[in-house]
Amino acid sequence: MSQKKTVWFEVGEEESIDDCLKRMAADGYMVAGRKEEPLFTEVNGQYVPVRQLIKFKGILADE
Repeated sequence: MSQKKTVWFEVGEEESIDDCLKRMAADGYMVAGRKEEPLFTEVNGQYVPVRQLIKFKGILADE
């Protein structure tokens, strides 16, 4: 089975950025981009930030 050339990796809630980067490298990908998205929840009609979603764009590493 061949791997996709581009994959987005999301940093887990209990995972550090370094752990995510190590997971990417173990899967054979290297970082090609990063994006962050705020995650909100509604409390009493107000939107309250919960946490920041961090995603890394991985491309297959040429080895």
